[in-house]
Amino acid sequence: MHPDACLAARHFEALGTTCSLFTVGAAHDRMESVESWIRETGAMLTRFDAGSELSRFNASAGRWFRVSPDLDYLLRCSLEAFESSGGLVNVAVLESMVSIGYGRHFASGPTRVAIGEPRPLPPLASVLELRRGEARLAPGNGIDLGGIAKGWMADRARAMLGHNALANVGGDLAAGGAGPEGAGWPVGMGGSTVLLTDQAAATSSTRRRRWGDMHHLVDPRTGLPARTGIDEVSVVARTGFDAEVVAKTALLLGPDHAPAYCAAHALAWWMDGPHDG
Repeated sequence: MHPDACLAARHFEALGTTCSLFTVGAAHDRMESVESWIRETGAMLTRFDAGSELSRFNASAGRWFRVSPDLDYLLRCSLEAFESSGGLVNVAVLESMVSIGYGRHFASGPTRVAIGEPRPLPPLASVLELRRGEARLAPGNGIDLGGIAKGWMADRARAMLGHNALANVGGDLAAGGAGPEGAGWPVGMGGSTVLLTDQAAATSSTRRRRWGDMHHLVDPRTGLPARTGIDEVSVVARTGFDAEVVAKTALLLGPDHAPAYCAAHALAWWMDGPHDG
């Protein structure tokens, strides 16, 4: 590390997960400001608080709802993610999440499992309409921005921190600059360490947030927890948003198609299947 450089780190809980900020040479008050932004934005986008903007939007299904610029942007990004993933990244997953028992923060434990007849999720564009500053959901549908929001927040937080910085928002990482040693920001991925320079990384996994036979990653083709033959995918991409979309798409594609998809859309990747025992 350059003798004039100062590595600063900040760790905190937000969005029901652990977040970390790292900078070289940034002022302490800037990190404090970015932490506040993550907390405030997470509170706006959570589905677990009936008073959040996202929850109020979900409750308005059937009516036009005036959305903030950030929620408008994320909804538009969600439509793009649906298209680029061939429909595998679908944020209209709230009803399925609740039915499998993920109706509150995971730390509070599962809610009642109430799975009826399994059914695929509808195409996102068929239930979500957008116009300038407003959005409308079809009745009976709900949005969970989940990892898409985390990837986007990591990108925004990194930009707010300055050029030589890394933001970790619940496992979605965005890094800028050459890192503390000048060779990139070291990040663990699949048992190895990669060095990120103006790049991002994300992991999609069915091994976390599990209860009984259930887990939190829903396959939109069935409306049920995914079982594709891959348990975990980590990718490096240009942005946190891209990394999140690519990792989830690859996991849902399964082992026959995920490698080719990652080769076309990721800068680096690692994947793993079920473990015995």
